[in-house]
Amino acid sequence: MYTPPLLGALSPDHQQRIMRAARTVSFEQGTRLFKEGAPADRFWIIRTGSIELDTHVPGRRTAVIETLGHDELVGWSWLFSPHVWHLGATASTAVQAYEFDAAAVRAMCEEDPALGHAVTQWVGEVLAHRLRSARTRLLDLYAPHGAGSTV
Repeated sequence: MYTPPLLGALSPDHQQRIMRAARTVSFEQGTRLFKEGAPADRFWIIRTGSIELDTHVPGRRTAVIETLGHDELVGWSWLFSPHVWHLGATASTAVQAYEFDAAAVRAMCEEDPALGHAVTQWVGEVLAHRLRSARTRLLDLYAPHGAGSTV
């Protein structure tokens, strides 16, 4: 899946500012980044590796709903109240990523409305893309043959 890269959505000045809230992190395969309902206090942009987004299904195993890779955003719940994760995430391979402090980025966005607009626009585009992809997958699974082809 492709989602628009954050740094491409920002001016060079905004790129420098937001990267001040980032640090480079690594996760071993199988590392749980977050679970549904936990506080969303950070987010990541994947540099290498892949991360699976999942959801809890009562009475069943956790269901993987998306696999993310290079340059993709992991986590959007940090931007919107009540700042709790709507999904879970686990490293499906070894991962290197930029990890961002959500409170610091939200504060930057409040201080600089142009930055806030750009970040909100970017996250909105990511969400819209993922919803379209999820719709297509659901139609492919549950709709009559060929129903998912007109998305």
